[in-house]
Amino acid sequence: MRLIADSGSTKVDWRAILEDGTVKSISTEGINPVFQTKDYIVDIFKTKLLPELGPDVKEIFFYGAGILSAELSQTLSDAFREVFPQSVCYAASDILAAARALCGREAGIACILGTGGNTSFYDGNEIVKGVKAGGFILGDEASGGVLGKKLVSDFIKGLLPKEIEEEFVKRYDLDYPKIVAKVYKEPLPSRFLASFSPFINEFRSHPHIDNLLRTSFDEFITRNIYQYDYKNYSVNLVGSVAYYYQDILKEVAEKRGVTIGKILKTPIEGLIEYHKN
Repeated sequence: MRLIADSGSTKVDWRAILEDGTVKSISTEGINPVFQTKDYIVDIFKTKLLPELGPDVKEIFFYGAGILSAELSQTLSDAFREVFPQSVCYAASDILAAARALCGREAGIACILGTGGNTSFYDGNEIVKGVKAGGFILGDEASGGVLGKKLVSDFIKGLLPKEIEEEFVKRYDLDYPKIVAKVYKEPLPSRFLASFSPFINEFRSHPHIDNLLRTSFDEFITRNIYQYDYKNYSVNLVGSVAYYYQDILKEVAEKRGVTIGKILKTPIEGLIEYHKN
């Protein structure tokens, strides 16, 4: 059995390719070795994957946020071998997953805009250039985490228009101390901040939110895309933010002289095709 995983900070899409070629789908909570211990990850595998798949997993291709070093990749490989002892694990970054899903075996600019954000230039096999993402504090421009951060920041500063603020207060049991605790003390703060993306989407036609989105996409392009050969290659994106806000993203990109190519909500189907071949 061959297992393919696309992991963000929020969730993991798993696809098991069985011996007869059929594909089984599984979803679990997000896995990120930057924020989660090996024991925590092993527990997810034991409780969510093992009952669905059994121990007979031979190859694992895991693409995920947080695969930032050989040490973190090894942590993940060790966790897999503890649960699936016969497996060989290949762990790589989520940006390589995006590139292979979007571009296949052709060169191109491949990006992620979901809970987090990342960009790359892909040569048809591997990532050959990248602008460091920076996470939701130092970068990740226009990601769900950063859009949520801007919304929540406007809320705590009293800068949201009254009608949006009232709906925010009515919908979420949050005040300043709770927000600070969730962002600075609890695990996976980017997931918390990105959870406000549906709320932002509801108010996307309001001038305040429209401006928040457009300035964020402008920052994404000027701080990231301009560092690639965007005049000769289109920009391809995967992720919920790119997918749901693609109309605004394309308008901003056109004004900046950037051509948007393929946009996918998730990379998993493209990864299945890549690894089947």
